[in-house]
Amino acid sequence: MGKWHIQPLRVRYQETDAMGVVYHANYLTWFEIGRTELIRSLGYPYGRVEAEGLMLPLTDLDSSFRMPARYDDAVVICTCVESYTPMRLAFRYEIRRLASEPDMPLPAPSVGIEASRDGEGLPGELLATGGTRHVWVDRSFRPVRLDRRLPELYEIIQTYGAEPPKEEHL
Repeated sequence: MGKWHIQPLRVRYQETDAMGVVYHANYLTWFEIGRTELIRSLGYPYGRVEAEGLMLPLTDLDSSFRMPARYDDAVVICTCVESYTPMRLAFRYEIRRLASEPDMPLPAPSVGIEASRDGEGLPGELLATGGTRHVWVDRSFRPVRLDRRLPELYEIIQTYGAEPPKEEHL
């Protein structure tokens, strides 16, 4: 079992293409929303990370699309920490459509939802999956060890329920 952050949103017209479905690049924006809100929900907003002189650039991503999201759909961005080391952090995402009427309010975001790592137990109908991998760097883009630079954040990531770290040297 893993811990997931659930961030609801309603598909906006500007996110759709000429076919009336969400344009594929918008899913990458949704992935960013998911990881940003997950980190915020853990009590450490990304702006604070940057204020401490650290950044978390993307090094790799994958995505797979199963079904389209359409204008005004209520969807949730489900995000979990897939794995981590003192120097790297990987997230897994699922975009899911909720059964909802256009005039129904969205549910509140939630953190720490227990579901399997493959998303079994998450709400809604699966539309897309993806993952991003990142590396911790300083403002000069030199890799850094999070456990040495921001041990309190590293501890938060450890307690969130990600996979145990693999040893990494710098």
